[in-house]
Amino acid sequence: MGVAHFLLLRHGESVWNAENRWQGQSDPPLSHLGEEQAREAAKRLAGSDFARLVSSPLQRARRTAEILAEVVGLDVDFEPELQEIDTGIWTGLTRDEIRAGWPRELADWSEGRSESPPGGESRFALAARAQAALGRLATAAQAGERLLVVTHGALLRHLDRSLGLEPESVPNLGGRWYRLDAEGPIEAGERVTLADPEDTTLSPNP
Repeated sequence: MGVAHFLLLRHGESVWNAENRWQGQSDPPLSHLGEEQAREAAKRLAGSDFARLVSSPLQRARRTAEILAEVVGLDVDFEPELQEIDTGIWTGLTRDEIRAGWPRELADWSEGRSESPPGGESRFALAARAQAALGRLATAAQAGERLLVVTHGALLRHLDRSLGLEPESVPNLGGRWYRLDAEGPIEAGERVTLADPEDTTLSPNP
């Protein structure tokens, strides 16, 4: 393989996003707004030249990818290692509920002093499986190909963290370009926000 470019996007809003619930690897569907976000993002991708569309198998990502696929003209392939972090015993709870029951643990997690939610997956394990999955996809890609990947917010944040970037909140249908080369590590490129009509970063520019 040569250099391949990946656009990783967070899925549209889910019904649990709308309720401020921690989802982890649970499987709530997109909300009505999430469906609309995906359709608007698809319009922005019309005419793009992605060679492959890959998604987390969780339905909020899968449905987002299916809507994008209708416009970019690709089938959706699924990669289980690109699903969201396991949030352990906090799964399904709102942030207020977590703060009430685990104030110190939530503060430690939010401020980067702990590696995992109680009973959940570590940031390190999440980033490692994400990098491994992207590496496999890159190995199968042709030089110069662009791949569109629908995944999750925490995965994107902690992938960036593993690459030495400051982790930031990722909006629905936001994400980043990444450059992968068999001869070197993953390189992070520009942020993308497809929900923002002013965003023009649909060409890779690592």
